Amino acid sequence: MGPVPLILLSVLTLGVAVGMAKCEDDDDEYTWPQNIMPVLRDKQTVVLAQPAFMAEAGREPRSMCGIECQSRIPEPSMADLEELLSYETVSESGDRTLTEVSLQGLAGVRANHGYNASTPAPSRRKRQVYGTDSRFVIADKQYTTNYPFSTTVKVSTGCSGILLSPRHVLTAAHCIHDGRDYLKGAQRLRVGMLKLRSKRGAGRRGGRGRGGKRKGGDAEDGEGERRRGKKRRGRRSTEATRPSFRWTRVKQMRIPKGWFGNISQELAMDYDYALLDLKRPQKQKFMDLGIIPSVKKLPAGRIHFSGFDDDRPEQLVYRFCTVSDESSDLLYQFCDARPGSGGSGVYIRLKEPGKKKWKRKIIAVFSGHKWVDVNGEQRDYNVAVRITPAKYAQICHWIHGDSSLCREL
Repeated sequence: MGPVPLILLSVLTLGVAVGMAKCEDDDDEYTWPQNIMPVLRDKQTVVLAQPAFMAEAGREPRSMCGIECQSRIPEPSMADLEELLSYETVSESGDRTLTEVSLQGLAGVRANHGYNASTPAPSRRKRQVYGTDSRFVIADKQYTTNYPFSTTVKVSTGCSGILLSPRHVLTAAHCIHDGRDYLKGAQRLRVGMLKLRSKRGAGRRGGRGRGGKRKGGDAEDGEGERRRGKKRRGRRSTEATRPSFRWTRVKQMRIPKGWFGNISQELAMDYDYALLDLKRPQKQKFMDLGIIPSVKKLPAGRIHFSGFDDDRPEQLVYRFCTVSDESSDLLYQFCDARPGSGGSGVYIRLKEPGKKKWKRKIIAVFSGHKWVDVNGEQRDYNVAVRITPAKYAQICHWIHGDSSLCREL
Protein backbone atom coordinates (compact mmCIF):
# COMPACT_ATOMS: atom_id res chain seq x y z
CA MET A 1 0.00 0.00 0.00
CA GLY A 2 1.29 3.47 -0.86
CA PRO A 3 1.40 6.72 1.06
CA VAL A 4 -1.54 7.33 3.38
CA PRO A 5 -4.07 10.03 2.43
CA LEU A 6 -4.07 12.77 5.06
CA ILE A 7 -7.71 12.20 6.02
CA LEU A 8 -7.16 8.47 6.50
CA LEU A 9 -3.91 9.08 8.35
CA SER A 10 -5.66 11.44 10.74
CA VAL A 11 -8.19 8.74 11.52
CA LEU A 12 -5.48 6.13 12.07
CA THR A 13 -3.36 8.42 14.21
CA LEU A 14 -6.21 9.41 16.47
CA GLY A 15 -7.42 5.83 16.76
CA VAL A 16 -11.01 6.78 15.95
CA ALA A 17 -12.29 3.35 15.02
CA VAL A 18 -15.88 2.35 15.64
CA GLY A 19 -14.92 -0.03 18.42
CA MET A 20 -12.69 2.60 20.04
CA ALA A 21 -15.42 5.22 19.94
CA LYS A 22 -17.76 2.86 21.70
CA CYS A 23 -15.18 2.32 24.42
CA GLU A 24 -14.94 6.02 25.19
CA ASP A 25 -18.19 5.84 27.14
CA ASP A 26 -17.09 2.96 29.33
CA ASP A 27 -15.11 4.06 32.38
CA ASP A 28 -14.10 0.55 33.44
CA GLU A 29 -13.18 -1.10 30.16
CA TYR A 30 -10.01 -0.53 28.15
CA THR A 31 -8.05 1.15 30.93
CA TRP A 32 -4.36 0.72 31.62
CA PRO A 33 -4.08 -1.77 34.52
CA GLN A 34 -2.75 -0.47 37.81
CA ASN A 35 -0.34 -2.63 39.75
CA ILE A 36 2.77 -2.57 41.89
CA MET A 37 5.69 -3.78 39.80
CA PRO A 38 8.53 -5.99 41.06
CA VAL A 39 11.93 -4.52 41.87
CA LEU A 40 15.11 -5.69 40.13
CA ARG A 41 18.48 -5.02 41.74
CA ASP A 42 22.09 -5.69 40.74
CA LYS A 43 23.90 -8.29 42.82
CA GLN A 44 27.37 -8.37 41.29
CA THR A 45 29.11 -7.40 38.08
CA VAL A 46 32.03 -9.23 36.49
CA VAL A 47 34.25 -8.11 33.63
CA LEU A 48 34.19 -10.27 30.48
CA ALA A 49 36.46 -10.41 27.46
CA GLN A 50 35.66 -7.96 24.69
CA PRO A 51 33.29 -9.30 22.00
CA ALA A 52 34.69 -10.38 18.65
CA PHE A 53 31.97 -8.44 16.75
CA MET A 54 32.06 -11.06 13.99
CA ALA A 55 28.40 -12.05 13.57
CA GLU A 56 26.71 -11.28 10.27
CA ALA A 57 23.45 -9.33 10.19
CA GLY A 58 20.45 -10.79 8.38
CA ARG A 59 21.12 -14.44 9.16
CA GLU A 60 18.21 -16.89 9.16
CA PRO A 61 16.39 -16.36 12.48
CA ARG A 62 17.01 -18.98 15.13
CA SER A 63 14.34 -21.63 15.64
CA MET A 64 11.82 -21.01 18.36
CA CYS A 65 9.53 -22.87 20.68
CA GLY A 66 6.06 -22.92 19.11
CA ILE A 67 2.67 -22.06 20.57
CA GLU A 68 2.06 -25.54 21.98
CA CYS A 69 5.62 -25.72 23.24
CA GLN A 70 5.26 -22.36 24.99
CA SER A 71 2.17 -23.59 26.80
CA ARG A 72 4.06 -26.67 28.05
CA ILE A 73 7.10 -24.82 29.37
CA PRO A 74 6.93 -24.71 33.17
CA GLU A 75 7.03 -21.29 34.75
CA PRO A 76 10.68 -20.49 35.52
CA SER A 77 11.70 -20.68 39.14
CA MET A 78 12.81 -17.46 40.76
CA ALA A 79 16.45 -18.56 40.48
CA ASP A 80 16.02 -19.33 36.76
CA LEU A 81 14.22 -16.06 36.15
CA GLU A 82 16.96 -14.07 37.86
CA GLU A 83 19.52 -15.80 35.65
CA LEU A 84 17.49 -15.09 32.51
CA LEU A 85 17.23 -11.42 33.53
CA SER A 86 20.92 -11.05 34.28
CA TYR A 87 22.41 -8.95 31.52
CA GLU A 88 25.45 -8.01 29.50
CA THR A 89 26.53 -4.41 29.02
CA VAL A 90 28.81 -3.48 26.13
CA SER A 91 30.23 0.02 25.76
CA GLU A 92 31.29 1.69 22.50
CA SER A 93 34.91 0.95 23.43
CA GLY A 94 34.12 -2.78 23.46
CA ASP A 95 34.32 -3.21 27.24
CA ARG A 96 31.87 -5.90 28.33
CA THR A 97 30.44 -6.87 31.71
CA LEU A 98 27.90 -9.38 33.03
CA THR A 99 25.64 -8.28 35.87
CA GLU A 100 23.74 -10.77 38.01
CA VAL A 101 20.43 -9.58 39.45
CA SER A 102 17.86 -10.29 42.14
CA LEU A 103 14.11 -9.87 41.70
CA GLN A 104 11.71 -8.97 44.49
CA GLY A 105 7.94 -8.64 44.73
CA LEU A 106 6.99 -10.67 41.66
CA ALA A 107 4.59 -13.20 43.22
CA GLY A 108 1.63 -10.84 43.63
CA VAL A 109 2.13 -9.38 40.17
CA ARG A 110 2.13 -12.81 38.54
CA ALA A 111 -1.24 -13.58 40.08
CA ASN A 112 -2.77 -10.49 38.48
CA HIS A 113 -1.12 -10.83 35.07
CA GLY A 114 -2.17 -14.22 33.81
CA TYR A 115 -3.14 -14.62 30.16
CA ASN A 116 -5.85 -16.40 28.26
CA ALA A 117 -4.70 -18.23 25.17
CA SER A 118 -6.91 -17.76 22.15
CA THR A 119 -7.64 -20.11 19.28
CA PRO A 120 -4.82 -20.21 16.70
CA ALA A 121 -5.65 -18.55 13.41
CA PRO A 122 -5.72 -20.56 10.15
CA SER A 123 -2.42 -21.23 8.44
CA ARG A 124 -1.13 -18.60 5.99
CA ARG A 125 1.18 -19.33 3.09
CA LYS A 126 2.97 -16.07 2.36
CA ARG A 127 5.82 -15.04 4.57
CA GLN A 128 5.93 -11.69 6.35
CA VAL A 129 3.38 -9.99 4.09
CA TYR A 130 0.09 -11.85 4.23
CA GLY A 131 -2.21 -11.46 1.23
CA THR A 132 -2.91 -7.82 0.39
CA ASP A 133 -0.15 -5.60 1.76
CA SER A 134 -1.83 -3.52 4.47
CA ARG A 135 1.16 -1.34 5.39
CA PHE A 136 0.95 2.44 5.15
CA VAL A 137 3.86 4.69 4.19
CA ILE A 138 3.84 7.75 6.42
CA ALA A 139 5.13 10.22 3.86
CA ASP A 140 3.76 13.53 5.16
CA LYS A 141 6.33 15.47 7.21
CA GLN A 142 3.56 16.69 9.51
CA TYR A 143 3.21 13.14 10.81
CA THR A 144 6.66 11.55 10.44
CA THR A 145 8.28 14.12 12.73
CA ASN A 146 5.45 14.27 15.28
CA TYR A 147 4.23 11.92 17.99
CA PRO A 148 3.67 8.97 17.92
CA PHE A 149 5.57 8.36 14.65
CA SER A 150 8.53 10.49 15.78
CA THR A 151 9.32 7.91 18.49
CA THR A 152 10.33 5.37 15.81
CA VAL A 153 14.05 5.25 15.08
CA LYS A 154 16.34 3.44 12.66
CA VAL A 155 19.19 1.29 14.00
CA SER A 156 22.32 1.27 11.82
CA THR A 157 22.46 -2.55 11.69
CA GLY A 158 19.27 -2.50 9.61
CA CYS A 159 16.57 -2.60 12.29
CA SER A 160 14.09 -0.25 13.90
CA GLY A 161 13.57 0.81 17.50
CA ILE A 162 11.52 3.14 19.67
CA LEU A 163 12.50 6.01 21.94
CA LEU A 164 11.85 5.20 25.62
CA SER A 165 13.48 8.26 27.18
CA PRO A 166 15.57 11.17 25.89
CA ARG A 167 18.61 8.86 26.02
CA HIS A 168 17.26 5.33 25.57
CA VAL A 169 16.02 3.26 22.63
CA LEU A 170 14.29 -0.10 22.93
CA THR A 171 14.98 -2.55 20.09
CA ALA A 172 15.34 -6.30 19.45
CA ALA A 173 18.35 -8.21 20.77
CA HIS A 174 18.86 -9.86 17.36
CA CYS A 175 19.56 -6.39 15.93
CA ILE A 176 22.90 -6.35 17.75
CA HIS A 177 23.59 -10.01 18.67
CA ASP A 178 22.83 -13.28 16.86
CA GLY A 179 22.80 -15.44 20.01
CA ARG A 180 26.50 -16.28 19.75
CA ASP A 181 28.31 -13.01 19.12
CA TYR A 182 27.68 -9.32 18.57
CA LEU A 183 27.11 -8.17 15.00
CA LYS A 184 29.93 -6.49 13.10
CA GLY A 185 27.91 -3.30 12.82
CA ALA A 186 27.21 -3.19 16.56
CA GLN A 187 30.75 -2.03 17.34
CA ARG A 188 29.98 1.44 15.98
CA LEU A 189 26.25 1.42 16.46
CA ARG A 190 24.19 4.48 15.59
CA VAL A 191 20.55 5.43 15.84
CA GLY A 192 18.83 7.63 13.23
CA MET A 193 15.82 9.84 13.88
CA LEU A 194 13.78 11.59 11.23
CA LYS A 195 14.18 15.36 11.51
CA LEU A 196 13.17 18.22 9.27
CA ARG A 197 16.17 19.68 7.50
CA SER A 198 17.08 23.17 8.61
CA LYS A 199 16.33 26.00 6.16
CA ARG A 200 19.40 27.82 7.35
CA GLY A 201 21.76 28.53 4.47
CA ALA A 202 19.16 27.84 1.79
CA GLY A 203 19.63 30.00 -1.26
CA ARG A 204 22.95 31.56 -0.29
CA ARG A 205 24.75 30.45 -3.38
CA GLY A 206 24.72 32.41 -6.62
CA GLY A 207 28.22 33.88 -7.04
CA ARG A 208 27.05 37.47 -7.34
CA GLY A 209 29.18 40.44 -6.44
CA ARG A 210 27.87 43.70 -4.98
CA GLY A 211 25.03 45.41 -6.86
CA GLY A 212 23.66 42.10 -8.14
CA LYS A 213 26.52 41.65 -10.63
CA ARG A 214 28.53 38.51 -11.04
CA LYS A 215 32.21 39.02 -10.77
CA GLY A 216 33.44 39.67 -14.27
CA GLY A 217 29.89 40.12 -15.71
CA ASP A 218 27.60 43.03 -16.69
CA ALA A 219 24.27 44.20 -15.20
CA GLU A 220 22.20 42.07 -17.61
CA ASP A 221 24.10 38.96 -16.60
CA GLY A 222 23.50 39.91 -12.97
CA GLU A 223 19.74 40.14 -13.50
CA GLY A 224 19.70 36.73 -15.14
CA GLU A 225 21.65 35.30 -12.25
CA ARG A 226 19.12 36.76 -9.81
CA ARG A 227 16.28 35.04 -11.67
CA ARG A 228 18.16 31.74 -11.73
CA GLY A 229 19.10 32.14 -8.07
CA LYS A 230 15.45 32.67 -7.15
CA LYS A 231 14.50 29.38 -8.82
CA ARG A 232 17.33 27.55 -7.06
CA ARG A 233 16.31 29.04 -3.70
CA GLY A 234 12.77 27.80 -4.27
CA ARG A 235 14.03 24.29 -4.97
CA ARG A 236 16.38 24.34 -1.99
CA SER A 237 13.64 25.61 0.33
CA THR A 238 11.46 22.66 -0.70
CA GLU A 239 14.29 20.20 -0.14
CA ALA A 240 15.12 21.83 3.18
CA THR A 241 11.78 20.80 4.66
CA ARG A 242 12.04 17.11 3.77
CA PRO A 243 12.68 14.81 6.75
CA SER A 244 16.06 13.12 6.83
CA PHE A 245 17.91 11.00 9.36
CA ARG A 246 19.94 12.66 12.06
CA TRP A 247 22.29 10.05 13.50
CA THR A 248 23.43 9.66 17.10
CA ARG A 249 26.12 7.30 18.40
CA VAL A 250 25.22 4.62 20.94
CA LYS A 251 27.21 4.85 24.17
CA GLN A 252 26.39 1.37 25.44
CA MET A 253 23.93 -1.48 24.91
CA ARG A 254 22.34 -4.01 27.24
CA ILE A 255 20.97 -7.49 26.43
CA PRO A 256 19.29 -9.96 28.83
CA LYS A 257 21.20 -13.16 29.37
CA GLY A 258 18.11 -15.16 28.38
CA TRP A 259 18.70 -14.19 24.74
CA PHE A 260 22.02 -16.05 24.58
CA GLY A 261 20.29 -19.42 25.03
CA ASN A 262 22.79 -20.69 27.60
CA ILE A 263 19.99 -21.38 30.06
CA SER A 264 17.27 -22.58 27.70
CA GLN A 265 17.13 -22.49 23.90
CA GLU A 266 13.35 -22.86 24.18
CA LEU A 267 13.11 -19.57 26.07
CA ALA A 268 15.67 -17.56 24.08
CA MET A 269 13.08 -15.95 21.77
CA ASP A 270 11.20 -14.67 24.83
CA TYR A 271 14.16 -12.37 25.50
CA ASP A 272 14.65 -10.84 22.06
CA TYR A 273 14.95 -7.24 23.28
CA ALA A 274 17.75 -4.83 24.10
CA LEU A 275 18.23 -1.28 25.33
CA LEU A 276 20.55 1.26 23.70
CA ASP A 277 21.99 4.23 25.62
CA LEU A 278 22.52 7.25 23.38
CA LYS A 279 25.45 9.64 23.61
CA ARG A 280 23.22 12.68 23.14
CA PRO A 281 19.74 13.22 24.63
CA GLN A 282 16.90 13.71 22.16
CA LYS A 283 14.34 16.51 22.46
CA GLN A 284 11.29 14.84 20.96
CA LYS A 285 8.58 13.14 22.97
CA PHE A 286 9.18 9.49 23.85
CA MET A 287 6.75 6.65 24.58
CA ASP A 288 6.32 4.93 27.97
CA LEU A 289 6.31 1.21 28.67
CA GLY A 290 3.08 -0.56 29.58
CA ILE A 291 1.86 -4.02 30.51
CA ILE A 292 -1.33 -5.72 29.41
CA PRO A 293 -2.39 -9.10 30.87
CA SER A 294 -4.15 -10.35 27.72
CA VAL A 295 -5.04 -9.36 24.19
CA LYS A 296 -8.65 -9.54 25.34
CA LYS A 297 -7.91 -6.26 27.12
CA LEU A 298 -6.99 -4.58 23.83
CA PRO A 299 -9.50 -2.56 21.80
CA ALA A 300 -10.50 -5.07 19.09
CA GLY A 301 -7.41 -7.10 20.06
CA ARG A 302 -5.41 -4.71 17.89
CA ILE A 303 -1.76 -3.66 18.06
CA HIS A 304 0.16 -0.95 16.17
CA PHE A 305 3.78 -0.37 15.23
CA SER A 306 5.92 1.63 12.81
CA GLY A 307 9.34 0.80 11.40
CA PHE A 308 11.75 1.17 8.52
CA ASP A 309 11.04 -1.90 6.40
CA ASP A 310 13.89 -2.74 4.02
CA ASP A 311 11.66 -2.73 0.92
CA ARG A 312 10.66 0.91 1.55
CA PRO A 313 14.06 2.66 1.84
CA GLU A 314 14.11 5.83 3.91
CA GLN A 315 10.34 5.63 4.46
CA LEU A 316 8.47 5.21 7.71
CA VAL A 317 5.96 2.37 7.48
CA TYR A 318 2.97 2.03 9.83
CA ARG A 319 0.68 -0.96 10.30
CA PHE A 320 -1.91 -2.38 12.67
CA CYS A 321 -3.52 -5.78 13.03
CA THR A 322 -5.32 -8.09 15.42
CA VAL A 323 -3.32 -10.46 17.62
CA SER A 324 -4.15 -14.07 16.72
CA ASP A 325 -2.65 -15.90 19.68
CA GLU A 326 -0.50 -15.27 22.72
CA SER A 327 1.64 -16.84 25.39
CA SER A 328 2.85 -15.23 28.59
CA ASP A 329 5.91 -13.88 26.71
CA LEU A 330 4.95 -13.69 23.02
CA LEU A 331 2.27 -12.22 20.77
CA TYR A 332 1.52 -14.09 17.53
CA GLN A 333 -0.01 -12.03 14.73
CA PHE A 334 -0.15 -11.40 10.99
CA CYS A 335 0.85 -7.74 10.88
CA ASP A 336 2.38 -7.22 7.45
CA ALA A 337 6.09 -6.54 7.88
CA ARG A 338 9.44 -6.95 6.19
CA PRO A 339 13.00 -7.19 7.51
CA GLY A 340 14.04 -3.82 8.84
CA SER A 341 10.94 -3.52 11.00
CA GLY A 342 12.47 -5.87 13.59
CA GLY A 343 12.95 -4.04 16.89
CA SER A 344 9.93 -1.77 16.39
CA GLY A 345 7.98 -0.86 19.50
CA VAL A 346 4.52 -2.46 19.49
CA TYR A 347 2.02 -0.17 21.19
CA ILE A 348 -1.64 0.18 22.04
CA ARG A 349 -3.85 3.00 23.27
CA LEU A 350 -5.88 2.76 26.49
CA LYS A 351 -7.38 5.17 28.97
CA GLU A 352 -5.41 6.34 31.97
CA PRO A 353 -7.01 5.22 35.24
CA GLY A 354 -9.49 7.74 36.59
CA LYS A 355 -9.17 9.96 33.52
CA LYS A 356 -10.83 10.30 30.15
CA LYS A 357 -7.47 10.82 28.47
CA TRP A 358 -6.16 8.00 26.28
CA LYS A 359 -2.46 7.19 26.22
CA ARG A 360 -0.21 5.08 24.01
CA LYS A 361 2.28 2.71 25.64
CA ILE A 362 4.70 0.09 24.37
CA ILE A 363 3.58 -3.43 25.27
CA ALA A 364 5.98 -5.49 23.11
CA VAL A 365 8.99 -5.45 20.79
CA PHE A 366 8.50 -6.75 17.27
CA SER A 367 10.87 -9.66 16.68
CA GLY A 368 9.95 -10.71 13.13
CA HIS A 369 8.83 -13.65 11.05
CA LYS A 370 9.07 -17.08 12.73
CA TRP A 371 8.01 -20.63 12.00
CA VAL A 372 6.25 -22.17 14.99
CA ASP A 373 4.69 -25.53 15.83
CA VAL A 374 0.88 -25.58 16.01
CA ASN A 375 -0.81 -28.95 16.48
CA GLY A 376 2.20 -30.71 15.01
CA GLU A 377 2.36 -28.48 11.92
CA GLN A 378 4.77 -25.68 11.04
CA ARG A 379 3.01 -22.34 10.65
CA ASP A 380 4.49 -18.93 10.07
CA TYR A 381 3.64 -15.95 12.20
CA ASN A 382 5.03 -12.53 12.82
CA VAL A 383 5.98 -12.55 16.49
CA ALA A 384 6.45 -9.84 19.12
CA VAL A 385 8.08 -10.19 22.53
CA ARG A 386 5.69 -8.82 25.12
CA ILE A 387 6.68 -6.70 28.11
CA THR A 388 6.06 -8.73 31.26
CA PRO A 389 6.26 -7.36 34.81
CA ALA A 390 9.78 -8.81 35.23
CA LYS A 391 10.96 -7.35 31.92
CA TYR A 392 9.35 -4.04 32.81
CA ALA A 393 11.38 -3.96 36.06
CA GLN A 394 14.56 -4.84 34.19
CA ILE A 395 14.16 -2.17 31.49
CA CYS A 396 13.21 0.40 34.12
CA HIS A 397 16.37 -0.52 36.03
CA TRP A 398 18.44 -0.08 32.87
CA ILE A 399 17.00 3.39 32.33
CA HIS A 400 16.94 4.76 35.87
CA GLY A 401 19.45 2.59 37.69
CA ASP A 402 16.73 1.91 40.27
CA SER A 403 13.55 0.05 39.30
CA SER A 404 11.84 1.10 42.53
CA LEU A 405 11.38 4.49 40.85
CA CYS A 406 8.72 2.99 38.59
CA ARG A 407 6.98 0.45 40.82
CA GLU A 408 3.57 1.95 40.24
CA LEU A 409 2.43 1.07 36.76
